Amino acid sequence: MKLCFNEATTLENSSLLSDLEICDQLGYDFIEIRTMDKLPEYLKTHTVGDLATFFQTHHIKPLALNALVFFNNRDEPGHREIVREFTSMLQTASQLGAKYIVAVPLVTEEKILKADIQSSCVDVLRELSDLAAPYGVKIAVEFIGHPQCTVNTFGQAYEIITVVDRENVGLVLDCFHFHAMGSKLDDLKAADGSKVFILHIDDTEDYPIGFLTDEDRLWPGLGAIDLHGILSTLKEIGYRDVVSVELFRPEYYRLNAEETIQTAKDTTLTVVSSYFDFD
Repeated sequence: MKLCFNEATTLENSSLLSDLEICDQLGYDFIEIRTMDKLPEYLKTHTVGDLATFFQTHHIKPLALNALVFFNNRDEPGHREIVREFTSMLQTASQLGAKYIVAVPLVTEEKILKADIQSSCVDVLRELSDLAAPYGVKIAVEFIGHPQCTVNTFGQAYEIITVVDRENVGLVLDCFHFHAMGSKLDDLKAADGSKVFILHIDDTEDYPIGFLTDEDRLWPGLGAIDLHGILSTLKEIGYRDVVSVELFRPEYYRLNAEETIQTAKDTTLTVVSSYFDFD
């Protein structure tokens, strides 16, 4: 298993360059780069070439660009913008050597039939798969454990990527999102472990299904998520790749970045090393 840092964990108390330097010093293997805020901020004073050079000269490497948001069930102008943004992300991912682009389904208050959600997701993901293939970049779909997300359980997300049936389309399994809308371990047990591209590790306070929000996340091992069930099942189905720690807790943003990143590593290793060996 390899250790990765998701930049949401220091969203308000660090920058991309600071995250990279600290994570590299602390021995992280990978980083997920936030394309909504931290990468644009970095590019105000640096270039993508500068970032590529950093990765070429340091241990830490880019795992994913995070994220292409709200890719499904868009109107025609919205869909064209998704394709444009994705094409730009592919070029950046290729230049940096990132393996994945994380794709997040639509969050909306509009009621959309599940059949229409699946149809849109399948069509768009196949289109994006074709665009990604020449770059060697894979699409990691992240279901969001919130009632207003169009794809909000592991089972629903897994059914979609099964219908898509492309080698370069798989899933992000975020433990928080798995727990937050009551995803079923039986669905995970029946899954092909090779279709889980990225594991996000975290924990949460014990609120009812449908009420949890990102700010309720806790350091791994300190909350109500059945991490034993998720991690032991992932091991059973053959997942061995990367664990990426992702938190959004406001009180953690009040820590200095090095303390946040160190604690994220320590708590992640404490939990995950009971199931997986780290290289």
